This record gives sequence, structure tokens and C-alpha cells, in this order.
Amino acid sequence: MKTIKLFFLMFISVTSWANDEKYYEQMGKQIQAVYAAQTMDEFQSAINALDRIAGAEKTKWEPYYYSAFGSVMMATREKEASKKDGYLDQALAAVEKGKAIASNESELVAMEGFVHMIRVTVDPASRGAQYSGLAMQTFGKAIALNPENPRALVFMAQMQYGTAQFLKSSTTEACATLSKAIEKFTSFKSDNPLAPRWGNSMADGMREQCK
Repeated sequence: MKTIKLFFLMFISVTSWANDEKYYEQMGKQIQAVYAAQTMDEFQSAINALDRIAGAEKTKWEPYYYSAFGSVMMATREKEASKKDGYLDQALAAVEKGKAIASNESELVAMEGFVHMIRVTVDPASRGAQYSGLAMQTFGKAIALNPENPRALVFMAQMQYGTAQFLKSSTTEACATLSKAIEKFTSFKSDNPLAPRWGNSMADGMREQCK
């Protein structure tokens, strides 16, 4: 009986390992597809594949994260306001599904704030007050969940910088946050091979503003 039980446990372990290997392989391919996408069709193709993976992997938050990322990238390229909002709605829906699996995942919360931040660009005059505050609040939560998250920090720095410019006040706080983000990008490590690695170019772009 013990032999049968041991064999069963070994079978489950090997099967789980094989499934994880397949998951990481599929995810790696689609993450690269999102990063490399240049056209709306390429983004949508990668998003569709990620959504299929998410449907099959009920306990994984990463497919929803990268699906949301792809939708936000589409929103940044879209000129028509209603379509831009549609992509952001799509991104937020993916984030919420991911948070249902991992509610305290800093990367998902930071992505949620990123959606709010891009929402401002649809109509800054009418949306600035609402969504800028919401974005900063959300980035603050992401930083609290993981102070080592460089994306949350660079997003916060961007919001602080934009707010300071609008109010014609000092950008000292924003540049201090940016310095932290740059430091964290340099030292960032994760045991998760699918952890986000993007965002460094955003920090580099801001570096010139803080000289």
C-alpha cells in the first residue's frame, strides 16, 4: 500500500513539473511577443494567446498581467478616445481577474495604477483630478506591498513629476522617487522567471528631466 501511495505521489509530482514546464514555455513565448509587438494586430494576437493560457491555468496571475500590459500598450497607440478607453477597460478587467488570484501582488496593483495613469491622457482637462489621484493612491499601495518594485516607483515618479509641473512646484520629490526606481531596476531580482522586467527605459527617459 505504501509503495502504491509513493508511486502516486511521484506521478503527481512529475505531472505537475511537466505542466509547469509547458506553462513557462508558453508564457515565455507570449511575453516576448507582447514586448516585440509593433502593430495592433500583433498586440491583439499575443493578448488572445495569453487569455487562452489564463483560461487553462486557473491559479496563475501572470497571463492576466501580460494581457493587461498588452492592452495598455494598445491604448497608448490609439488616437480615438473611445477606442483608447475600450483598451483600458480590457486591461483593467484582466487586472481584476489577476487580483482575484493574487490580490496582494504588487505588479498587478502597479499595472492597475498604470491603467488609471493612461486614462488621464484620454482627456486631461476633465479626468486629471480624478484619475491622477487614483493612480497615485494605487501606486502607493503597490509600493507598500513591495518596496523593491521598480515599476511602481517609476510610475509614481512620473505622476509626482507631472503634478509638480502642473502646480508649478518643486520636482524634488519626484526626482528622489526616480532615483529609488533606478536603484531598484539595477538590483531587481525575482524567483519568478515570469516576473516583469520592463520599465527601465521609462526611468532612463525621466533621468534627463531630473538633471
